[in-house]
This record gives sequence, structure tokens and C-alpha cells, in this order.
Amino acid sequence: MKTYVVRRLLALIPVALVVATVAFVLIHLAPGDPASVIAGPYASAEDVQRLQHQLGLDQPLWIQLARWYGRLLRGDVGDSIFLRKPVLDAIADRVEPTLLLTVFATVVAVLIGVPAGIVSAHRHNTAADQTVMVLALVGISVPNFLLGLLLILFFSVQLGWFPVAGYSPLEYGWAKTLRSLVLPAFALGVVQSGLIARITRSAMLDVLREQFILAGRAKGLGEPALVYKHALKNAMIPTITIIGISFAILIGGAIVVETVFNIPGLGRLIISAVLRRDYPVIQGVVLCIAGVYMLINLAVDLSYPLFDPRVRYQ
Repeated sequence: MKTYVVRRLLALIPVALVVATVAFVLIHLAPGDPASVIAGPYASAEDVQRLQHQLGLDQPLWIQLARWYGRLLRGDVGDSIFLRKPVLDAIADRVEPTLLLTVFATVVAVLIGVPAGIVSAHRHNTAADQTVMVLALVGISVPNFLLGLLLILFFSVQLGWFPVAGYSPLEYGWAKTLRSLVLPAFALGVVQSGLIARITRSAMLDVLREQFILAGRAKGLGEPALVYKHALKNAMIPTITIIGISFAILIGGAIVVETVFNIPGLGRLIISAVLRRDYPVIQGVVLCIAGVYMLINLAVDLSYPLFDPRVRYQ
């Protein structure tokens, strides 16, 4: 197991370099530059060129890329051009709401999707199965920002149960924090729950057709024991995989929902960075999200032996 983990961690290094290179090149090939934004619309060409020289943006792209690699090897992602602070500090200031929102939305998606998939598989080709699949299709099809606006209109504007927008930090208490995240978490989680329900249903149907399930029924085992103790455990590997992928997707998908609910997370940070052409912040956030994707995939792989003892890593 230790050897496998070390190999996987080493394999993440070239992946991170590829992500860093692609993010750097695409951002610098996009039209516009931070110097023009900082100088303003009425600045002269000389002022813009002088500012580009101060920021190092007048250097050839390969030199800028080499400097970017050099900073990464030292653990330095760079400094924000507009915030005047290290990028890692800017990300640390915004990571709390995004991380809590993603975890909360994942919990919502799992609590809705897994039971729905189990019921749909157990009641295969019945009205319950068709209803769950229709609802799952609707959940996958509805954009999360539209669902968020509908939730605000009903639960915040009409009923007044939750705040319309904003985020309450943890320092003001867990209750206020959770209350401010309920609607955005449901807007994100309901969409992913449809995908989890479909994958869970498919995995459960495959397991319920296995010979050991038929043998268990022949021996007189009850349906709850067959479904929840034996079938569900054997169907968890594809379900755990899609849950891990959903968690990583939710971090990226939180950008739009954070804007709708005015949550000061990584989504708001990267949007403001794109509008200002704040290259270091964009690159830093992209690297962080890519790092989360890679670590989630590693964690999912390492969790497989917990559900299937036949899985062994050398």
C-alpha cells in the first residue's frame, strides 16, 4: 500500500506541471493584460508599457513561464497584482466558504442520490423506479444557478426561512453558517444527486443479478439484509467513484452558485481575477482546483479495499 501511494503521489507531479503549463499559456494568450486594466482607459501607451515592464509582462512568454516554474519549485505561487498580497493568502481567505459549501452540497447529493438509486434498483420496472429516474433526469438537466434563483424566490423571498444571499463565517457560529449555506448547497447538491442516483441504480442492478444474491434469496434471507448488507456493499465501488468525482466537480461548479448567492468564496475570487486579468490569482486557483481533483481521485482509489477486500494494491 505504501509503495502504491508513493507511486501515485510521484505521478501527480508531471500532471501538475502539465496543468500549470496549460493554465499559464491559455491565460497569457487571451486578449488584454493587467497593465492596461491597472493603468485605466485614459492611460497613454508609454504608461502601459512602463507598467508592463514593472510587472515583467514585456518579457517573452518562455521567460515568464521559466520564472513561473521557478516560483512553483520554491512553493511560491506568486503575488496578486491587484490585491497586493501572496496568492496563497488570497486563496486561504476565500477557501472556507467554498470548502464548506462543497462538503455540504456533497452530503445533500449523497443523502438524496444513494437512497434514490437503491429504491429505484430494488423496485426495478415499477412506478417507483420510473418516478426516481424521471426526477433524476430533471435534476441533471436543471442548471444549478436557475435552481438557486428558484430556491431564493420561494424559501427566502416568500417564506423568509433563509437569507437571500451572503455568508456567515464560522466565527459567528455553526448555526448561522449552515443557515446561510442551506440554499446554495441544495442548488448544487440536487443536480449532482441525479447523477449519483443513476450510477447507484445501475451498480445495484448489476449486483442484484449476481448468483450470491439469488442464493441468499433461496436460503430465505430477508430483502433488507440482501439489499442493504450484501448488494449495497458490493455496489459501492462505482458509487464511491462518482461521489468523489462529484465532489471535485462541485468545487468548480460552486463558482456560478457563489455568484448567485453572493458568497465570498473562490468563485468570486477567480471571477474578479479574470475580469482584472490578475494572472497569478487565476493560475493559483486553477492549480488548487486541479490539486483537489488529483487528491480526490487518489483518496477514492485508496478507499476501494474498504468496500471490496479483493482489491489489493502492490
